[in-house]
Amino acid sequence: MMHSMTGFGRGESQMPGRRVTVEIRSINNRYCDIQIRMPRLIGSLEIKIRQAISARLSRGKIDVHIGHEDTREDGSAVHCDLMLARSYAHALREIADAIGSDERISAAVIGRFPDVLDVETAETDLDEMWALVEPALNAALDGICAMRAEEGRKLFEDILIKVTALEEAREHLVLRAPQVPEEYRARLDARLTDLLGTRKSEIMDPARLAGEVALFADKCAIDEELVRLKSHLSQFRGAVRTGGVLGKKLDFIVQEINREINTIGSKANDIEITNLVIGMKTELEKIREQIQNIE
Repeated sequence: MMHSMTGFGRGESQMPGRRVTVEIRSINNRYCDIQIRMPRLIGSLEIKIRQAISARLSRGKIDVHIGHEDTREDGSAVHCDLMLARSYAHALREIADAIGSDERISAAVIGRFPDVLDVETAETDLDEMWALVEPALNAALDGICAMRAEEGRKLFEDILIKVTALEEAREHLVLRAPQVPEEYRARLDARLTDLLGTRKSEIMDPARLAGEVALFADKCAIDEELVRLKSHLSQFRGAVRTGGVLGKKLDFIVQEINREINTIGSKANDIEITNLVIGMKTELEKIREQIQNIE
């Protein structure tokens, strides 16, 4: 199955007096870039958390937010460094006197200065914390994977429609390509008739005309490109149906398809082929945009 790189998932886990929430968001990225925001007391679990995420998500810019609530009475305690608070208060009064301000200094202001207030958290049992975090993390991963799979299904359907359009355009090229030299022969013959009239058969050697047509046909021949294009389209369709981590592989095949279409366009001496090539490049660009969001 094809997966998108865009998604969101949320999970929650509770124990008596404690609750953990996990939110995971992901967007397009060439690699797997995991950014985690979480409380310090969970920091020791970061490696486990990253491993769990990497096992489920292969590509994308992945933002993870983990929240922890502790309502236990013995969960934490706040300590105040009164000596430091007095030092801050004294310094602030000196500043106020120096600038001639009579503004009062509130305790709330002093409490926001570094190290005045310190929250002491009870020691955390990592096994217990992981038992709380893991279910929430797995629920969030289940959610984001489900969303990425659903988005991938929609991309799969849309991309196959565009691949079918490319295959149909290629079939038109297969039918049109042999007609181009024949039409060139007819135009050249008509031009010679206009110029030479009844003397054409006397002046113009039929072998020379055939040689000109053969040279033209060789210059605009696209048989090899059409064969390779068919192969690349078949590879692309097969890869899409196989599923898995596809983004980089599909991007490479699209580059090869684009190379063949460009070569066909450069050889084209026919307005119908040129129009077909323009349409194919338009569809291919749409596919290229879509696969940028594929895992």
